[in-house]
Amino acid sequence: ETGSEDIDILPNGLAFISSGLKYTGLKSFAPDKPGEIFLMDLNEDNPRAVELRISRGFDLASFNPHGISTYVD
Repeated sequence: ETGSEDIDILPNGLAFISSGLKYTGLKSFAPDKPGEIFLMDLNEDNPRAVELRISRGFDLASFNPHGISTYVD
């Protein structure tokens, strides 16, 4: 709903998407909603972004993702 900030696509077609970046002074469509990370499988006929659950103990209220990258070993 509020757009993505960044996307990283793995060689196997999985895409990780960060969303929810907020800057002071810029309009936010969801000012009280924390940032999110989504996963999209680009191999599917109709890919859709699915929100990933963030583990407990993480300060989700202040999560404001700027960028995303992956490391494949």
